[in-house]
Amino acid sequence: MLDEVWVLGKGPAKPSREMKGFVMSEAGKYIYGIINSSTEEFFDIDEIVPLEGIYPSIGPVEAANSNKGSNRAYTVSFQDISAVVSDSAIVDYRHVPKDTLARLLVRHQRVVEKVMTEHAIIPMKLGTFADNNEEVREILAKGYKTIKDILGRSKNCIEIDVVATLNDFDSFLREEISEEEGIKQFRQSLLSKKGGVTVDDQMRVGVLVKKYLDKKKAQYAEQIQTALSEIVQNSRAHDLMDDTMVLNTAFLMDESKQEDFEQKFDEINNKFEEKLNFRCIGPLPPYSFYTLEVKKPRFEEVNWARKKLGLTDEFITASEIKKAHHKVALTCHPDKNPNTPDIEKKFDDMTRAYRILLDYYRASNQTEEADGCYFNEEAFEKNAMLVTTVG
Repeated sequence: MLDEVWVLGKGPAKPSREMKGFVMSEAGKYIYGIINSSTEEFFDIDEIVPLEGIYPSIGPVEAANSNKGSNRAYTVSFQDISAVVSDSAIVDYRHVPKDTLARLLVRHQRVVEKVMTEHAIIPMKLGTFADNNEEVREILAKGYKTIKDILGRSKNCIEIDVVATLNDFDSFLREEISEEEGIKQFRQSLLSKKGGVTVDDQMRVGVLVKKYLDKKKAQYAEQIQTALSEIVQNSRAHDLMDDTMVLNTAFLMDESKQEDFEQKFDEINNKFEEKLNFRCIGPLPPYSFYTLEVKKPRFEEVNWARKKLGLTDEFITASEIKKAHHKVALTCHPDKNPNTPDIEKKFDDMTRAYRILLDYYRASNQTEEADGCYFNEEAFEKNAMLVTTVG
């Protein structure tokens, strides 16, 4: 799928001669998220950093084209759901400087979290634009079944993010890792080695230390995850940013469980008090689990996915897609074919093809119940916009 700024009716946003930096000349609608309501509402965002405070050339375009005021977000409805939007110049978020992007992300999240005080909200991916209100409604219409499904699954759900880092990294290496039996034996072998310790030996020690460090951190992370698993519905691990970080995980739970979570978290904090520092962020909207994005697929890509799973018919059911995925998975799963060259790539391609077809199938069956959908160019033109979850 293409990862791009999508402006409905105009396709992917392209820089023009009138674009200054990364700001397009035309005004559009920036979409923060979707709520389960059809009531017209306004959200005062005066206290949130204005766009002109983040990037000056955004402000004048936004102010000149807004009839609702750049300090307010408002709803655009389709049936019984609404998108929370604000008037904004169309910005290509792919090309903004990193520090500016970080501030735009904070602004996006603050608006979503403000709306969360009044409504359950499904966040949209950062940088989602539509050309006008009619095209916002087209997003809601195209993704209606997916949106309603996610609203149902995420009802009363919150996300809490937990980060754990080593309290004293050097002390941890000296007192915990250096005492591992494998490292002690290897160092002992170096003491009696003729010719002294070489650069290669030092590198081997480093690799061994890293191995045991990762193993120990994984044990800590598993203990934390296990302790919280009886309370949370789901969890999603994010990347560890450096060697001192042990855990960087989002936890999804029913909001009624927040107090239980906090009590258990205090117990964990006390247990690891001398070894780990914890940071807990939330409650948040379920960013890590249910964020929506608008995708623009290419027919060639969807057709590739169909053939990758061995589906030759133009009309295909969801059951056939799942059966084909299961069948192909057996032939290219790395665990079942350990000696086959490039087996990981084949498995990744198969998984990607499955996701592409399921996304397209869901987009094709938004407005009516059907047993399947057509995978030809004529049908593709009607379903050229997909609304799906990130990841």
